[in-house]
Amino acid sequence: MIKKIFFQSIFFNFFFIKEVFSAESGGMPQLNPEFWFSQIFWLTLTFGILYIVLSKLILPKISANLELRKSQIQENIALAEKQREETESKLKEFEDHISKSKLEAKNIFKKTRDKTLKEIDSKRDALEKQIDDEIKKAEKEISVLLKNAPEKINKIAIETSSEILKNLIGAEINNSSISAIVNDLSKKSGGKFYDN
Repeated sequence: MIKKIFFQSIFFNFFFIKEVFSAESGGMPQLNPEFWFSQIFWLTLTFGILYIVLSKLILPKISANLELRKSQIQENIALAEKQREETESKLKEFEDHISKSKLEAKNIFKKTRDKTLKEIDSKRDALEKQIDDEIKKAEKEISVLLKNAPEKINKIAIETSSEILKNLIGAEINNSSISAIVNDLSKKSGGKFYDN
């Protein structure tokens, strides 16, 4: 507050003390009060022209430039926002597509696995049936062979015995007599002659 009062008193001293402003006293001619009206006139005229030039010519161009830049920046921001939204939507579509593809792949894998397992089961069942049929055939053949085995063994034994006896005795022996001997031995052994 004291500084303000001090500067105001100095300023008013320049206005009221004529000796301070006179050229004869060695002061500055710009502060001489008789030239103040012309200085104020030229100051007003110069700053008025400068104000008109600035306000009518230069500032509108600067302001138009600033508005243009601002609108371009707003357009760029809007475009960037639009592209960001498009990118996000494309990303979401891509993620949805990937998840759908994964789900499809899982379903295809599951269907293929189930189909393959069914085929394997059906082929295994067919193979087991075929093996069972082959086992039954083999069992039938074995049972037929077992039924026919005593007769064949008798026949082979009779033929072999007749050949051996022929070589030992030198005379031919009737197959029916050998057959009777073999049957007799079979009866005496209780039918266990062929079991050994």
